[in-house]
Amino acid sequence: MTSDQNIWASLPVPAFIIDADDRITDVNSAGEGFLNASRNAVIGHPVWDQIAVDAPLEEAFLRARQQGTPLFVNDVDVGSGNRAPLQCALQIAPLLGHPGSMIMTMSPRELAGRMTRGNTVKSAAQSAIGMAEMLAHEIKNPLAGITGAAQLLSMNISQQDTELTDLIVAESRRIVKLLEQVEQFGNLTQPDFKPVNIHDVLDRARRSALLGFGAHMTIIEDYDPSLPLAYGDPDQLLQVVLNLLKNASEASPKGGTIRLRTYFEHSFRLRRSDGSGHSLPLQIEIIDDGPGLPDKIRSDIFDPFVSGRENGTGLGLALVSKIISDHDGWILAESVPGHTVFRLSVRRAPRDGT
Repeated sequence: MTSDQNIWASLPVPAFIIDADDRITDVNSAGEGFLNASRNAVIGHPVWDQIAVDAPLEEAFLRARQQGTPLFVNDVDVGSGNRAPLQCALQIAPLLGHPGSMIMTMSPRELAGRMTRGNTVKSAAQSAIGMAEMLAHEIKNPLAGITGAAQLLSMNISQQDTELTDLIVAESRRIVKLLEQVEQFGNLTQPDFKPVNIHDVLDRARRSALLGFGAHMTIIEDYDPSLPLAYGDPDQLLQVVLNLLKNASEASPKGGTIRLRTYFEHSFRLRRSDGSGHSLPLQIEIIDDGPGLPDKIRSDIFDPFVSGRENGTGLGLALVSKIISDHDGWILAESVPGHTVFRLSVRRAPRDGT
């Protein structure tokens, strides 16, 4: 028979045991992942110092303990000192055989939201790709004619009028460059899967950023040195990280800090509606202290042609989402002013050839 400890460790949602003094006496693996802290680091600490609930919960919690009844709290923001709040449903009940002790589980809405957004984004991206490729093909040919005509006109007009033809040429070339980005978005090849040291990818992206668009930023490495190899296309993963670093850098033109963080979360699994699934234990976070994502686009940032920047194409994050989706991974964005996190969850490389 499976032991109680194995059942406890296998629970897919964060779970905590709280004693009569409101101190944490145990936490499962999913709870460690939720808090971004180890079991040893939280055992013995007051639960409300480790878990912040945006609701007046203490009185109802005490009443449930005194009356020996369960307590259910839906749709509240729950966070910790190491992560931004997530909307969760809390289930609290007395722990049988342990007077005064309570067990609390929480169901983050994050995963369901990620799955819904992921499917929606993928569908929207596929529709947008087909339309964009058709438009790009049809528009580039007449643009070439317009550019050529403007260059010919510039040979036979006054210096003052050449400013107008130069403007036509410059704007035509800008549109062609945009169309090439659209075509790149549509023509992205399938990943060439192989074992990848994700820290090598992050280091290449960091050095490239500091030599170019991110020269005004401070980039901090916060890596888990024991992280196993990822499974993916190193060039495409590099493209993902570069896009995210570029966005963070452009959001803070006067400078700021970007933290590259990696960690292992063995309890995180992707399950599809047909019951199949796989583990996504490798977590990569790109964290910046910029102004945050605009409220009006926060829920749509991975949709094609949605941008928070003036003159932005809205293709960068859509491309990031497409690459991660092609890797059977997940991407999540959490943002408040001064703290924006893009979290990538990817597979580990197969072991022993399996």
